[in-house]
This record gives sequence, structure tokens and C-alpha cells, in this order.
Amino acid sequence: MAIVAASYVSIQALGVLVAGLGLVVAVGWPQLSGIPARRSQSAVIGAAAVIACAGSVTVSGPAYMIWFPAAVALGVGAVFVIQLLRGTGQSHRLESILSSSAGVFAVSLGAGWVAADRLALNAADSPLTLVAGLSLLLAFAASLLPWRTAVTAPLGAVAAALAGPVVALFREDLPVVATALIGAVLAVAVVAATRLVRAHPTPVSLAAAATLGITPVLAVGSVVYYLDKLLLS
Repeated sequence: MAIVAASYVSIQALGVLVAGLGLVVAVGWPQLSGIPARRSQSAVIGAAAVIACAGSVTVSGPAYMIWFPAAVALGVGAVFVIQLLRGTGQSHRLESILSSSAGVFAVSLGAGWVAADRLALNAADSPLTLVAGLSLLLAFAASLLPWRTAVTAPLGAVAAALAGPVVALFREDLPVVATALIGAVLAVAVVAATRLVRAHPTPVSLAAAATLGITPVLAVGSVVYYLDKLLLS
């Protein structure tokens, strides 16, 4: 909801918000995964989020995600440097590299929200971001129902797929089939994330819990961007 609201303010506001969410994830990521050298790893993950979002805000089009691979590469490189500086014989070095690299990749994907909002169809009043936000909200709501996944998963997919056509009723420039497909794909991502969350042990801190909840929302940002480019641009 915050991402959708920020998209109606300005692209800079959206970039600041997504980068801020990436910093929240960065703080909780080492706590969630239990890796050592937490401050340095959090700094690297947070820097990757800021670089990716800043690139999506400032770069000229049409390749609004061009800084994404650079942010990931710099972040992963910094992760390896940190482990080298820790020296040989330190505990959980491999686990730290894998976990921190995954964190860098996940938060950098959030720049897709910014990139998607800069597409031509989104430039005026962010209808694509609205569709994506509603689809995610409906998919998450279905996942919260106290029923089996075999029931909530298709229910969430149908509800999310209907969000696009409903918005398209008020916007003639939005194709019904494409927006329905975007909603359905996002619902699949939500279902997968929900299964992972439920399989994970209960977080022991607020920062870890926030990371567990925010990461899937950030990660689907790039899914929104590339689907928008593929189906609607």
C-alpha cells in the first residue's frame, strides 16, 4: 500500500521508500539468517538497495533497470571482500557468503518498482503499480485465511487476476488480459513466499520478522517491471 501511495507522489518519493524498505531488510537479514559480521553484511545489503533504486530513479530510459546488475555485482564483490578480511578459520564463511549474496540480490530486485513506475503507461497516474499493488494485497489476504494451501493458493490467484480487469473497467488504456496475467503471476509469487515463510522458524526479533515480511514484496518489483515491459510496452 505504501509503494502504491508513493508512486502517486513522485518517482523520487517511490525511490526513497523502496530504498528505505531495502535498508530495513538489510538490518534484519543477518539476524534472520544467523550469520556473523552482521553490521558489515547489513551495510553491504543496504548499499546495494540504495544503488539499485538510485539508478532506477536517475537513469535515462528505456532501460530503467540497467543499474540492477551493477548493484548486485558490487554487493556480492563486497561480501567476498568482507569474508577475506575476516581471515581464515572464521566460522560460517560459506553460509555468510551465500546468505548475504541472496540478500543483495533480493533487495536490488526492489528497484523494479521504481523502474516499472517510469514506464510510459505509468507516467501519468501509475495504473500498473495500482494493479500490481491490488493483486498483491488480494493474494496476501487469501494466504492469511486459515485454510489449506490447496484452497488458498487458487483463491488468491483468481482474486489477484481479477484486480487488473476491475481497474481496466475504469481505464480504457489497460488491456484486460495482460493485467489479469500480471496479477496471476504475482499471486504465484505470493503463494511461494507464503510457503517459505511458514516453513521458516518463528523470528526471534522484530527486525528479522520485518525482513521476512518485506523481502517478498521487494523481490516481486522486478517481476512487475519485466511483465509490464513484455506485455504492455
